[in-house]
Amino acid sequence: MKHQVNDNNQSATPLTDRIFDVLQDSIIKGEIPAGSKISEPELAKTYGVSRGTLREALSRLEERHLVIRAPNHGARVISLSYEELIETYQVREVLGGLGCRLAVQNMTDSEIAELKKLLDEHEKSIAEDQGLSYYQEEGEFDFHYRILQGSRNKRLLAILDGGLYQLIRMYRYQFSTDSPRPLLALKEHRRIVDAIEERDEELAELLMRRHIRTARISVEERHKKAIAKDSGNV
Repeated sequence: MKHQVNDNNQSATPLTDRIFDVLQDSIIKGEIPAGSKISEPELAKTYGVSRGTLREALSRLEERHLVIRAPNHGARVISLSYEELIETYQVREVLGGLGCRLAVQNMTDSEIAELKKLLDEHEKSIAEDQGLSYYQEEGEFDFHYRILQGSRNKRLLAILDGGLYQLIRMYRYQFSTDSPRPLLALKEHRRIVDAIEERDEELAELLMRRHIRTARISVEERHKKAIAKDSGNV
């Protein structure tokens, strides 16, 4: 890893926040693989921080369900079973649909216009990557997160941002190279924004749920192919 996050790096952001951000990004992008054991001495040396600072960052990652700790076994990057991943998508479908319905009620016209601009930026990013991936940065640069903010429901945002959101980003990144899914996902995003702009609550919720369900079905199909391949049927 090339990251170096020490106090020599002049920044107004607290050191713990910086190491947390870097570790989270590394986990989501698979640079620190799912299921891998975390060596505190090794990571502290790699990132140029103290063990105490690293432990604080790991505790925050644990709160976001990206890291798990077990007595006498140390810390490990989360790795969901197939069943757990499907359950996560099912919960995301329901909450994402609700968030979209509420966004229809609460997003301002200017916020919707900004959402359209965001998708224009995403389209350029996909084109630059020759349509092979659709990776969205965190927070304001993430389509789903922007809609959740527009819902104005603090509890809904807390539930998703407290753990489910980052967990979903982790697996979404892994599947982001599934062509032609990137282009299809962008089209689905644009239809959702159109429904929000038209203030059609039912359609917006329906389209969001269908969008997330399609992603889940893609995971299920990938799983079936993997099983068939392991069984020698492919």
